[in-house]
Amino acid sequence: MNAQGTSHQERGWQIWIDRGGTFTDLVARRPDGTLVTHKLLSANPERYQDAAVQGIRDLLGVDGDAPIPPDTVALVKMGTTVATNALLERKGDRTVFVTTQGFGDSLRIGYQNRPDLFARHIVLPEMLYEQVIEVRERIDAHGALVTPLDEDGARRSLQTAYDAGIRTVAIAFVHGYRYAAHEARVAAIATEIGFQQVSVSHAVSPLMKLVSRGDTTVVDAYLSPLLRRYVEQVAGELEAERQSGPKLMFMQSNGGLTDAHLFQGKDSILSGPAGGVIGMVRTASMAGFRKAIGFDMGGTSTDVSHYDGEYERTFETLVAGVRMRAPMMHIHTVAAGGGSILHFDGARFRVGPDSAGADPGPACYQRGGPLTVTDCNVMLGKLQAAFFPAVFGPNADQALDVQIVRQKFAAFAQEIASATGNAGQSPEAVAAGFLRIAVENMANAIKKISVQRGYDVTEYTLNCFGGAAGQHACLVADALGMKTVFLHPFAGVLSAYGMGLADVRALRERQIEQPLAAPAIPVLETACAELGDEASGEILAQGVSAERLTLHKRVHLRYQGTDTALQVDLSDLDDMRAAFETTHKQRFGFIVEGRQLVAEAVSVEAIGTTEQVDDAELSAAEDNTAQPLQRVRSYMNGAWRDTPVFQREHLQPSQRIPGPAIICEPTATTVVEPEWQAELNRYGHLLLTRLRPKSHQAAIGTAADPVMLRCLTTSLCRSPSKWARRWPIRPTR
Repeated sequence: MNAQGTSHQERGWQIWIDRGGTFTDLVARRPDGTLVTHKLLSANPERYQDAAVQGIRDLLGVDGDAPIPPDTVALVKMGTTVATNALLERKGDRTVFVTTQGFGDSLRIGYQNRPDLFARHIVLPEMLYEQVIEVRERIDAHGALVTPLDEDGARRSLQTAYDAGIRTVAIAFVHGYRYAAHEARVAAIATEIGFQQVSVSHAVSPLMKLVSRGDTTVVDAYLSPLLRRYVEQVAGELEAERQSGPKLMFMQSNGGLTDAHLFQGKDSILSGPAGGVIGMVRTASMAGFRKAIGFDMGGTSTDVSHYDGEYERTFETLVAGVRMRAPMMHIHTVAAGGGSILHFDGARFRVGPDSAGADPGPACYQRGGPLTVTDCNVMLGKLQAAFFPAVFGPNADQALDVQIVRQKFAAFAQEIASATGNAGQSPEAVAAGFLRIAVENMANAIKKISVQRGYDVTEYTLNCFGGAAGQHACLVADALGMKTVFLHPFAGVLSAYGMGLADVRALRERQIEQPLAAPAIPVLETACAELGDEASGEILAQGVSAERLTLHKRVHLRYQGTDTALQVDLSDLDDMRAAFETTHKQRFGFIVEGRQLVAEAVSVEAIGTTEQVDDAELSAAEDNTAQPLQRVRSYMNGAWRDTPVFQREHLQPSQRIPGPAIICEPTATTVVEPEWQAELNRYGHLLLTRLRPKSHQAAIGTAADPVMLRCLTTSLCRSPSKWARRWPIRPTR
């Protein structure tokens, strides 16, 4: 790897970390510029308190609780799931929600959406706030004072909440996104009383829609104290507060790095996956691929993303039952990771959504865990214990337990035979069936962010990364009709690698709500200029030079009478309308001639370029035939096959490996299925290509098959929404 970085690399280690749900991955650059990788379990309470800090100790060779030597580490860039897990498990800080009188139930009522249309028993998500305070105040949509702020009443209610032990407050008033005086005054009162975290909607999410704005503000208040404690813990271990200590930065959900002290709860939800998107795009670009689908399969879940020349972001999304209105990478997540638990309900197979996590983990981890997707690959011989990191057992030095996996699958096959009356299913056939369902789940997730949004997925390259993606790459590509798969040398730790490649970013937004016409252009330009100054100031304050700073100004446009805004670059009227219609036509299949466009909001992104990394070219092999380390038996395409095992580091460009084959490396395993071929390019990237078109399967017949029942159920459940997208009800003029 050739790197052009910041001055930090000249005086110590740079360490890039992705703390995931099951594994924590680290990529480190030594002071001499060479890169090393490390992987460890995210939860191993018998050995360490925090995986990220322990990973740094392991890389530096620091034993036990000995302090990390000062001046050793220059820069740490981290993505973490600490806040995400706290949101999912509802383990944030006790929070009080302050809003306009009469709107105390607004977040509970929400938008009355029915995600599962035919569900008879609706389970509402647990609210994040513990108490609600309704304050007498009101400013209308045009800024006129309707009801003066009752400061005394607000102070009494806040003091009562404080006396009850609550130290976190979220404030969101009606129209507070535009007229912030009342929010600011109540925030000042809360600070005077002693609240340690005060989040106000006009700063957290300055956009209209009280419900999503209020939810975002509550999330920020609920998670920020937890994040602050975690940052302080890591900074304390690294002595980051010392003048000569390392600079600590965190990945935000929008795909940009920020200083640890600026890291907020609302920007932390997709901290880890965002690093994967950055790594996916930058590595695909190195190999010359402009269109890529990111397929990040870890231990707990699978994240998929789409790239066609620019990063895709969403400004409104639903996370763990909470509506978020903040810029995030457009990532779709499904509960189908290596740790997804296998279930049989007496008729159908099911994979997930529950996960074994890191503790106890899959059955093969030697912690008494259940059978999972990872165990399927162990059973089928696609994961070989001899070539998998020995990080299991009480002392984290033992290999995968293959025997317990075989015993559990044999018992599982007997249970299925007893329930279905079909005694012909072998343990390996059961494992293959569960694996097929997991692949179907992941393929459907990719269709959601590509095919269902008007993109032809067969024109894309499948960029696979994460510890488990390479094991399923060919199968997922086959399910989608894709013919090329790309795996970077750091595919197994690409989210961590992406942390190192990411730039420092700051985003600012402002509500506009004006018809797109000539009088609106000065308003848009002035707003973008002011937001650009704010965002640039934040970047420059983090030590990025002005020469490395760029600004991107965008306008959020929508048809009048609709609520779906699309982003276009700020330019003249005709260009913005043309860009909007092109995007709308691709996304929804139609445009409405003559319909008035509305400039809903503007956003400005300031980017401070940091790391520039290029993969070094490798010399071609003199011998085009790669020599396997070993030959093993693996179950592929419904049969046991003699399968060569290769070590990736021993492969050279121009050597071609036809499937079936297994390619191992320290952080991942890649399975080359029959009718596929693997080859290294001149940069050491692994390319998998299909040798011949996939053959169609025979008709399934009339016998009940637990695997097909699950696949058909999934397909039929998706059909109503799929039909609605295919034949939308077009608006009238």
